[in-house]
Parts: sequence; C-alpha cells; structure tokens
Amino acid sequence: MLIDLHSHTWPRSHDSVLNPDDLVVRAKAAGLDAVVFTEHDTVWDMKSIEELRAKHNFLVLAGVEISTDDGHILAFGIDRYVFGMHRSRELASYTDRAEGVLVAAHPYRRQMPWFSRNDEEYGSALDKASRNPAYQYVSGLEELNGRGSEKENEFSRRLAEMMKLPGTAGTDSHAISDVGKCATYFDKEIHDERELIAELKAGRFSAVDMRSGKPVPFRQAAVEV
Repeated sequence: MLIDLHSHTWPRSHDSVLNPDDLVVRAKAAGLDAVVFTEHDTVWDMKSIEELRAKHNFLVLAGVEISTDDGHILAFGIDRYVFGMHRSRELASYTDRAEGVLVAAHPYRRQMPWFSRNDEEYGSALDKASRNPAYQYVSGLEELNGRGSEKENEFSRRLAEMMKLPGTAGTDSHAISDVGKCATYFDKEIHDERELIAELKAGRFSAVDMRSGKPVPFRQAAVEV
C-alpha cells in the first residue's frame, strides 16, 4: 500500500496553492492508495476528512506538521494544536497521551552542511544531527522528501541509517507538480489513522521513489561530499 505521509493544502497551509480536491484527484491518478493531509500547525476535523473520502472514494487521513524548536515534526493521532507543542518534549507528551506517533520531517533542513571539505566534516554534521533532542521521540525519519534535492535526501537517509531508524517518504506537496513523486510503502492494508499509527510504531514501512518507476524501497546511491 502506497501512502503519501506529508502534504499541504490551501487555505489550511498558507504556503500551499493546492486545493484539497485537486490533491486527491492527482494522488489517485499517480497510483497512490492514500494521502495524509499534514497542514502546518493545523489539524483537519474528521468530518471534513470523511466527506473527502466519500466524495472521491479514496482514503484521506489526517495528520499535522508541527513546527518545533528542534525542527518540523509530523504528528499522527492528535486532534488539535496545543500551545507548547513548539517544544518537542511537550509535543511528544501530548502525542503519547493520544496514543499517536511522530516522524521527523525533512531532517536535512538546518542540519545538513552546504559545504564540507571531507568525510570527517560531513560525519560530524551527521553526528550532531543525530543528537537532535526531538529524535528521541520519533518512530522514523523522513528519508525521502519530494521537494528535497538528491543531496539533501542523501543526508536524511544516512542519518536514518546512523540512528537505526526506519525511513518514510512524503512529497511535502504544496503544488500540483509535487504530487506523486514519492510515497511510503506499507505491506499491511491500512483503513484509518489508528491502523496507520500502529504500522508506523511497528516500523513496518519503507520509502519509495515513484519517479524511478521502480516498485521497490528507495535507496539513494551515495554521493560525494
């Protein structure tokens, strides 16, 4: 089952130009089985999500992308934004009480070195990123972001391997051209948010690059630094 775990629509995400209906139509056409709406610090109400599911006969799920002091975190299973979630520890505490799960979004941001003279400097950046306080609370890292470059996603993939955390994929869609670039593969059939959360917690998923046309987990070849 292929699910896009990271997408944004307007007007709930101010920086997106994607209409929710257009996103769903495009996701279906791209061969996805489901899409998760993860607006910035805003959670969709379930009534609206259920209306979209029925309208398009397509699995739409609700999540949220929380901006924390330690980076952006995808949260699944919470029903509202609560003040204090900008601190990853408080976000994790609230998510635990809701029996939800967290995934670090685009971990290359503000952590990947734009220039590194040798492997030692690159390795130091990875080591520093691995000590991000938020990562003690996550069940995975987004190793493939549809809007990230190959070099950026390579950093995320190597960080996930270093931390022995499974990697997800999400398009981070903000425009129609973003939809369908990548997805997270789940072997088990998922029908709702609770089943999604269970599979994420169990680590039973892998990142897939849909641009390559290969129905296999994505693994970026090493790049020189």
